[in-house]
Amino acid sequence: MDQAEQLRNIIKKQNKKQHLARVITVTSGKGGVGKSNVSVNLAIQLSRLNKRVIILDADFGLANVEVMLGIRPQYSLADMMFRGKELKDIISPGPERIGFISGGSGLRELTNLDRDQIQSLVSMMYALDNLADVVIIDTGAGISNTVIDLVLASSEVLLVATPEPTSITDAYALLKTLCRHEEFYQNMVRIHMIANRAKGYGEGKELYDKLGSVVEKFLQLEMDYLGYIPYDDKLPKSVMRQKPVTVAYPDAVSSRAMLELAMVLENGKGNYENIRNRGLSGLFAKMFHSK
Repeated sequence: MDQAEQLRNIIKKQNKKQHLARVITVTSGKGGVGKSNVSVNLAIQLSRLNKRVIILDADFGLANVEVMLGIRPQYSLADMMFRGKELKDIISPGPERIGFISGGSGLRELTNLDRDQIQSLVSMMYALDNLADVVIIDTGAGISNTVIDLVLASSEVLLVATPEPTSITDAYALLKTLCRHEEFYQNMVRIHMIANRAKGYGEGKELYDKLGSVVEKFLQLEMDYLGYIPYDDKLPKSVMRQKPVTVAYPDAVSSRAMLELAMVLENGKGNYENIRNRGLSGLFAKMFHSK
């Protein structure tokens, strides 16, 4: 029995007896489209729907989530992986009972793990699965190797795009890169688009129709429409205050839109109910199944 098979057997055994968190990976084709805002505020609205939610910030170097939450974490995922810290040490409390984990440089360093370290990491992630109902992963912007690896390993992906032509072009480029990857299997993932900063329902739906038709025609990829978030001047104001808009301005139009999106996620609309839940431990195991 080789090491890869040993790891698969460990995962199968754990999956039978462990609670597995629902993992939602939020990504975009470019920066500046509001991806981190979506991650943070969806987390808060899901928490208000009585879900235990933890955000994993995989956008190392920028710390956007830290700024929006007004949190400066003492430790990161890298401290747990390489410096002996425990899981409880790296989870920072956030508003509305959400938890927050800074990726630090940990995700970039994952490529250097050996088989024993990978097994140890997967075991740690099983512990996290038991602490959360939902884990939201906020990826870096663009099409870096880390972003692609995370999306490839995910079973639920939220693609955030705006009506700007560059956002549409870069979102398509991300999906094109995924579809060309040898590890991409369409039946193992659901990709759902969120139209951000739309002027109304019509512009949001038009954005989805425009991108979705090109994706279906040239990539033969199915992508669902989760909904839209209207342009709202309360959003930049909340960022300046270092408070999520759903906390600083709970009645703002963007806050209400975030709640509607959270309810769609919670109710399983858009084929979410058909997705196999692997948990965060399964995501990391899948990322390194070939090592």
